[in-house]
Amino acid sequence: MSTKNESKLNSLFSTQPLGSVLTSAWLKEQGYSLSLQKRYKRSQWFESIGSGALIRHGDEVDYLGGVYALQSQLGLSVHPAAKTALSLQGKAHYLELSAKKVQLFGYQGEGTPLWFRKHDWGLVIEHQKTSFLPAELGLIDLELKRFTVKVSSPARAIMECLYLAPKSQPLMEVFELMEGLNNLRPAVVQKLLEACSSVKVKRLFLYLAEKAGHDWLNYLDLKKVDLGAGKRSIVKGGVYVAKYKITVPQELEADRG
Repeated sequence: MSTKNESKLNSLFSTQPLGSVLTSAWLKEQGYSLSLQKRYKRSQWFESIGSGALIRHGDEVDYLGGVYALQSQLGLSVHPAAKTALSLQGKAHYLELSAKKVQLFGYQGEGTPLWFRKHDWGLVIEHQKTSFLPAELGLIDLELKRFTVKVSSPARAIMECLYLAPKSQPLMEVFELMEGLNNLRPAVVQKLLEACSSVKVKRLFLYLAEKAGHDWLNYLDLKKVDLGAGKRSIVKGGVYVAKYKITVPQELEADRG
C-alpha cells in the first residue's frame, strides 16, 4: 500500500469511531474511491456487511452503529423511538424492551438502504415511517460508548408510543411509562403538541398526563393545541371520557379517582 493510501487509512481510523458502519457512498465523498475501498477489503482492513456498507475487520457493530451511519453519513431522519428511546435513556424501568426488538421511526417517504434492512443485527427492527411529527422536532443527542446518535426525547417518545397504540402498543403500558415522566419540560411538550398532526395522539397524551397527575401539564397553553372535533373511539367496548372525547380501555378508567 502506498504511503498516501496508508495515511488516508490512518486518518479514517482516527476519525471514525469503533462500532460504527461506514457507507461506501460517504467514503467516496470523503475521497476514498471504490477501488481504494476494495483494496482495503482485500487487505482485510475492512469487511462488507452488505452492498454499500463496510465495518472494520473484526469490529462488533450493532444496530446503533448502523443508525449512526444513516444519520451522520446519509442524513436520514431514522432514529430510535418510542419504547426503545425511553429504554436507552433509562426511562422504561421494568417495561424495558427485550433485547430482541427495537423500534425506529423515520419520516414518511424516506427509505433506508438495503444493507441496513437485510443485515442480521441479532434482533427484530420495527421501522415506522410517518410524518405525524416534524422530522427534527423533539430529538436529542444521546452519547453512547463511542459515538452519538439522535433519539426521541422522552416527550416525543411517549407520543410515538401513542401513535402505535392501541394496535401494537398497549395503552395501559403507555400509561405506566407516562407515570414516570414527571419532569418533562413544558416548552418542549408545547412545541410537540402544536406540531403534532394526530388528534388521537394529542388527546391521549393529555388524558394520560392528567391521569398521572403531572405538574408540568399546568404550564401548557392548550388554547394553541388543535384537538380536533368529534369523538374518537380508541378501543371497542371501552369507557368514554367526555373531556377529551375519547373511548379508552376500561382498565384505564377503573382506578380513576
